Amino acid sequence: MSWEPIDCHAHTVFSDGELTPEALIAAVRARGVRPSIADHASRDVSSALKTVDAVRDYLAAVSALPVGRGAEFCWHDSLWRELPATLLSQFTHRVGSLHAIALADGSWVHMFQRHLPDGLTPDVYMEAHVATLEAFAREMPVDILAHPTLLPLSYRTLPIEELWTEAREARAVAALAAAGIAFEISNRYRPHPRFVARAHAAGVRLALGSDGHTAEQVGDLAFPLATARAAGAADAALYDPFVHGSRAA
Repeated sequence: MSWEPIDCHAHTVFSDGELTPEALIAAVRARGVRPSIADHASRDVSSALKTVDAVRDYLAAVSALPVGRGAEFCWHDSLWRELPATLLSQFTHRVGSLHAIALADGSWVHMFQRHLPDGLTPDVYMEAHVATLEAFAREMPVDILAHPTLLPLSYRTLPIEELWTEAREARAVAALAAAGIAFEISNRYRPHPRFVARAHAAGVRLALGSDGHTAEQVGDLAFPLATARAAGAADAALYDPFVHGSRAA
C-alpha cells in the first residue's frame, strides 16, 4: 500500500467546524489524505467540548468511525488536567495549543483579543511566548504543538522571521525535542521554512495539520507536506499516531 499523509488537526460540528464527522472523513479522503478529528476541548473556546462528560460523549461518537481520534486542548485552560486516564487512553493523539500566553505579571494575552496591554512591545511579548512554550512542553502531555507560529492579532502583519529570532526558535525546538512533542506544520497559520528546518534538524518530529473547519479546508496538506519535504523530512517519518503512538498511551 502506498504512503498517504494524515491530517492530524481538523474540526467538526463537535466544536467550531462546519462538517459532521462523516462529512469530514469523506472530504479528506477525496484529497487522498487520511482523516483525523481534533475538535477543541477547552472552556475558553466558544464552540468546544467544555466538560469531562462532553469529551466522553465525543469519544463515544467517533470511536466507531475510520478516523484518528484527537482533540485540541488549550494549555491555559484546566480541562486537560481533569480528564481521567480511562478517557485519555481512548485518544489516538492529542494536540496542544498556545491560545494564550502568560506575561511576567501573571496576566494573559489571548491570541484573538483585539487590543494588547499598554506598553507591551513585540520583543517583550515574544520572550513571554517562548517562556510559555517551554512551560507547556514541560508539563502538558500532548503529542503535537498546534500552529507553533500563531501570534496575537496585532502582530500578524509583522515579519514572522523577525519575531521568531533564531535564538527563540532554538529555545522552542529544544523544549519540544526534550518533551517528544511534534511540531505541526499548519496550513492555516503557516510557519516559516527556517523554523521547520531547525525543528527537523534537531530531531523534532513534524506533523501535518490543515486546522480545517470547512469542506474546502480539511485535508488540504499541500503546503505542510511540501514544507516538510523541503526541510528534508521523509514522508514516513512524519508524525502518524497509528505508527508512532501517543504519549497518553
